[in-house]
Amino acid sequence: QVKLVESGGGLVQAGGSLRLSCAASGSIFSINGMGWYRQAPGKQRAMVASTTSGGSTNYADSVKGRFTISRDNVQNTVYLQMNSLEPEDTAVYYCNADVKVAAGYVGNDYWGQGTQVTVSS
Repeated sequence: QVKLVESGGGLVQAGGSLRLSCAASGSIFSINGMGWYRQAPGKQRAMVASTTSGGSTNYADSVKGRFTISRDNVQNTVYLQMNSLEPEDTAVYYCNADVKVAAGYVGNDYWGQGTQVTVSS
């Protein structure tokens, strides 16, 4: 069993910063991609940022230059530093990880429970 636990959400004024963390635990052999998604009310869940085990990163156009994803492969943790936050960033943020539970197994997607980020204008 694999569990992802997020932390760091909250309420912040526009222009402020927040840092999200997501720690993976359980039966983990290796983790391939890790990333952050968000879902605003009435909208579909969308990718915000992702990173591979090798350190390559990818960002949604709306957050480029403001958000930074990083990863600690020893601690199986992924972070999202969010700067210059805008009201449009308000959403529930979910952590995602592609986890292999044993050698030779195909990776499976796991999700955290979500953390609310609210940006006031």
